[in-house]
Amino acid sequence: MADTVMSVTKLVKWFPVRLGFLSTLFTRKQLFVRAVDDVTFDIKKGEIFGLAGESGSGKTTTGRLLIRLIEPTSGSILFKGQDLSTLPESQLKPLRRKMQIIFQDPYESLNPRMTIYDIISEPLKVQGIGSEEETRERVSKILEDVELVPPEEFTFRFPHELSGGQRQRIGVARAFVLEPEFVVADEPVSMLDVSIRAEILNLMTALVQKYDASFLYITHDLALARHMCDRIAVMYLGKIMEKGPTDKIVKEPYHPYSRALIAAVPVPDPTTKRSEVVIKGEIPSPINPPSGCRFHTRCPIAEFPLCKEKEPTLSDYGDGHFAACHLVGKPNWEKYIAL
Repeated sequence: MADTVMSVTKLVKWFPVRLGFLSTLFTRKQLFVRAVDDVTFDIKKGEIFGLAGESGSGKTTTGRLLIRLIEPTSGSILFKGQDLSTLPESQLKPLRRKMQIIFQDPYESLNPRMTIYDIISEPLKVQGIGSEEETRERVSKILEDVELVPPEEFTFRFPHELSGGQRQRIGVARAFVLEPEFVVADEPVSMLDVSIRAEILNLMTALVQKYDASFLYITHDLALARHMCDRIAVMYLGKIMEKGPTDKIVKEPYHPYSRALIAAVPVPDPTTKRSEVVIKGEIPSPINPPSGCRFHTRCPIAEFPLCKEKEPTLSDYGDGHFAACHLVGKPNWEKYIAL
């Protein structure tokens, strides 16, 4: 599609597991962490696309794959029709000015030995963009855009002199100073105080609109995803369980895992009727994921042996709403969604 900026097809990332000396002696089988396993989605121009799920579901790995911070095992990553998964580094570098990332931890992602000016101007210098005077102007302008004013008061400070919220604003400024077309935001507010999360989210939304950028927003909080995103994909153990328009996913979720995530969101009004969906236990190991549907070991409506033996496909149920569940439309499912 002409308006598709990022298109991911059958994306796979398996990390090899290093075994101990004794384990190596007794087995020759190579083990892998199946962090991302056959993921497909697309992101349109100017769209904020959410990737939601528990810790360990493969969200961050997917985001890093999209901008080639790590190499994919297989699959294609098309950025404006160009396959990033096969590009050599010499051809990838010019494209990096169009693709940026905002990291989760504002305390670890900024070099403590660099001033704020050096941190924000570094992408411009690496890409060879502008003279020194133009660099100063762009740094000053982006500091104003992220509401760190007056800019000259922050330019020559070091990261340790700033609060957590101010540091994350610097991270946002560093990502947007190149005026990118695609940005990955990896849980950018999860380490910030609740009181300033909304400010940072509104700031990023405004910058996406200003620069007409496409945005991959990674989160474990569906309440934030509902506030930010146009569409959402729900990941579990390396696979997409459900994807579609935000209102469809939040108000009419099909997959039991999506319903469980939504049920976990706190509601201020104690009289509000809550879903009774509860999932128990921890997410299984990605080294040895369950057979069939990967969620069947925790699913409250799983049918055996169907869910244990056969892997569901991500099927389209209309209006761009996809779900990977054998039971959608069956009697048990109708009873379940009434909870």
